[in-house]
Amino acid sequence: MSLPPSDAPLYNYPLPEIENWLMSHGCEPKENDRHCWLVDKTTWNAEICLEVDSISVRYIAARGGEDVQRAFKYSLSRDDLDAAIFSGP
Repeated sequence: MSLPPSDAPLYNYPLPEIENWLMSHGCEPKENDRHCWLVDKTTWNAEICLEVDSISVRYIAARGGEDVQRAFKYSLSRDDLDAAIFSGP
């Protein structure tokens, strides 16, 4: 399955394509919470949850050991979300 253009809003994506996009960034689904995904990067870790109207991201122990929480609307493009989420806290 191919992804829509990277400048398309994420709400244009079917769920399997959103899941493929997350997996392409090294995200893995949480076993006990299928709407949430975990990602471990070299310098940061996060939990990404697909909510009803947005994607919530919790960067774990990001700043001084405290979590940083952010939310992004599905109206943002995949390019914008790549930059916002996967550049880290």
